Amino acid sequence: MEQNNYQGALQQPIGSGFNAKSTTNDVIKGIDLTGKIAVVTGGNTGIGLETTRTLAAAGATVIVPARDTGKAKKNLDGIINVEIEAMDLMSPASIDAFANRFIASGRPLHLLINNAGIMWVPLRRDSRGFESQLATNYLAQFQLTAKLFPSLKKANGARVINVSSHGHHFAPFNFEDPNFLQREYETLQGYGQSKTAVNLFSMELDNRARSCNIRAYAVHPGSIGGTELGREAPLELFQKMGFVDATGNLLPEVAASLKTIPQGAATSVWCATSSLLNRIGGVYCEDGDIAALCADASCQKGVNPYSLDEISAKKLWALTEEMIGLKFNP
Repeated sequence: MEQNNYQGALQQPIGSGFNAKSTTNDVIKGIDLTGKIAVVTGGNTGIGLETTRTLAAAGATVIVPARDTGKAKKNLDGIINVEIEAMDLMSPASIDAFANRFIASGRPLHLLINNAGIMWVPLRRDSRGFESQLATNYLAQFQLTAKLFPSLKKANGARVINVSSHGHHFAPFNFEDPNFLQREYETLQGYGQSKTAVNLFSMELDNRARSCNIRAYAVHPGSIGGTELGREAPLELFQKMGFVDATGNLLPEVAASLKTIPQGAATSVWCATSSLLNRIGGVYCEDGDIAALCADASCQKGVNPYSLDEISAKKLWALTEEMIGLKFNP
């Protein structure tokens, strides 16, 4: 019987041969995805766009659901094997509508890459009253995966890639007040708990779905230059974190540490396609390999044990079903 990743039991690098400098072209080399179908949320900007380009170039048909389909068409122009669909991750009805259209097409879904996310945003709530980072970065992932599950099962060998972040170290999941109703809102606390939720969900999904030949992974892309993730962040926040100088210019040592977009998307593509992961799932990956388990809170790489806790994962699954009114029993 294959082992699950509760408490980080499988969290150790497996010698993939890739590293932080590896690009999407490196990890996709020699892989043919002809006949495969992928959905990439946020697939028209940043690392999502690079993920879409890479998978499509390898022969996959890539569906990109987007809130702004006009922008998506412009950004994806010239890339073959791409279909654009309307979907807004802050709208549960929109998620359901997209999933229902895909299910109705009768096609299998080999790869679901839940890439879209937000960060550094002020306090906002969706129509249900849920904090926007939790709603976009995690609850939408859960709902979309649940709704597309029949198509994932139909693929008989599907993978779900959930984009997480080293930012999960900012905060564990707050079960008492996940939507900041009783506590003061702090944007990085909101972001951190949303990414901790992604890690817990990925691990639990893999454990529940692997009997259907579906595996799940959480991915930290790295710190990347040139994406839209920080578009709403105030300058003062970047200054406080030591990223920029008094005039807003990125500090040279920070710039030197950033990944390029092809490097940032590489781990998503690796998790989606590597044969090394055929019998391993539920793990948190970074730099083109499975990440190590962190020994203490000060670690600069790896995954925090609280985001791989079995009790928390099961508790979060039940809470999520209750919050969004959706039973998901793989």
